[in-house]
Amino acid sequence: MTDFVTGLLRFRRGPWELVASILIALGVIMLMQPFALWAYTYSFIVTLTGTVMFIVVSHFPE
Repeated sequence: MTDFVTGLLRFRRGPWELVASILIALGVIMLMQPFALWAYTYSFIVTLTGTVMFIVVSHFPE
């Protein structure tokens, strides 16, 4: 757990890619659920944020 936090604080690729992937997955889940309109409304922006974040983070050092 401390390696994950240290990686986030030092802008390492691995932990930030994990956060971006979780955002993408969360956005897709929000898009496919039929219950909450607010989740469907914000699903695109969450997915887009995760995708752009993944592209930026892929340039971080290992």
